[in-house]
Amino acid sequence: MRTLLILILALSAAGCTRWSLDHHLNNAYRAYERGDCQQVMLELSQAERKSRSRGYLQPEISLLRGQCLERQTLFVDAAQTYEFIISRYPASEYAFRARARLETLQQSGHYRPVGAAKTASATL
Repeated sequence: MRTLLILILALSAAGCTRWSLDHHLNNAYRAYERGDCQQVMLELSQAERKSRSRGYLQPEISLLRGQCLERQTLFVDAAQTYEFIISRYPASEYAFRARARLETLQQSGHYRPVGAAKTASATL
């Protein structure tokens, strides 16, 4: 009976952590829709603390952080965030989205890939 009680308590604690993580992530998306990037960053930080054992959530958290950095015109930081996603999670849906965001930044003149920068400086 004692083992069953301990098991139930452990499972409920894990469920509470997951609920709290989802809560922060949902709040981050709501704040992003409102354009409140300061609140997004706070919610994402709290979600990251809760998700340390759930590494599969990191690319989603990082992508939303990158999008908020773009909204704040911090294009270099956003590009580095997208590059992090691509390097750490190359086969994920979020890496695909990060590549698209980098391409958009490049087309708008806010990002120049490292390889392109070296090539441009070599031709000068």
